[in-house]
Amino acid sequence: VQLVESGGGLVQPGGSLRLSCAASGFTFSRFDMSWYRQAPGKERELVATISRAGVSTNYVDSVKGRFTISRDNAKNTGYLQMNSLKPEDTAVYYCNAIWERFDYWGQGTQVTVSS
Repeated sequence: VQLVESGGGLVQPGGSLRLSCAASGFTFSRFDMSWYRQAPGKERELVATISRAGVSTNYVDSVKGRFTISRDNAKNTGYLQMNSLKPEDTAVYYCNAIWERFDYWGQGTQVTVSS
């Protein structure tokens, strides 16, 4: 079982990044998927969630209107499109897949927003 995030990096304020989460070793389409982030010295925060079929999404207030979560079950991949990035978005971003008692995490990808 693996979740592998990619797409992080250094971006200037106002810029965009697209994170990807590639799933393998389990039936991705059965799982709700979320993106979390953790900034230095802070607790891990839920950023966005998407239902297994992609019909329902939810966002933390601080990213509403700027971030979009999506998924392609045929490709076993989830995404987080991040626009209008702010310095306070700097964090390690983690992908999570959850279904019943199964709870999987990726290793994280660093996003740094700085001029």
